[in-house]
Amino acid sequence: MTATSTFGLSSEARNLHWLLTNLVEEVPGIQSVAVVSSDGLLLLSSDPGRNAEARETFDDKPKGPRGSSADLATIVSGIGSLTIGAAKLMDFGTVKHSMVAMEEGSLFVMSISDGSLLGVHGAAECDMSVVAYHMALFVGRAGHVLTPELRSELRKSLEGEPTGSGR
Repeated sequence: MTATSTFGLSSEARNLHWLLTNLVEEVPGIQSVAVVSSDGLLLLSSDPGRNAEARETFDDKPKGPRGSSADLATIVSGIGSLTIGAAKLMDFGTVKHSMVAMEEGSLFVMSISDGSLLGVHGAAECDMSVVAYHMALFVGRAGHVLTPELRSELRKSLEGEPTGSGR
């Protein structure tokens, strides 16, 4: 996580940190993960160093959006806004998830609750159905506890923490 410790956080915040860490460690090919609030602020992020083992199984090309969790949060927020606007224009209801497949990787964005989003950047070789399944599990477990109070606590826990790796 970008936060150096979960000491002093509520049990709900610690649980979300654990769920995110588990997502990164259990799903091969995940490069980085961000949970973003409805207003585009980063709430939780994976630590790129935590999933180094998973990365070693794939090629050595640069990973992640400039290596910064803030960059991933910005991208996730932008895609979320774009797809929500498109759904409103088309009168198709709410957006559940989006996927962008690129030559060298994939980006998955899934709605959590109250406009919050889960974004996952995966390697090109990752199994998209496995990533989507584990994202849905995270959303199912995290959605009901991501209250305004918890979002505020998560934001405060990131204050003063570096948001990028400096690559």
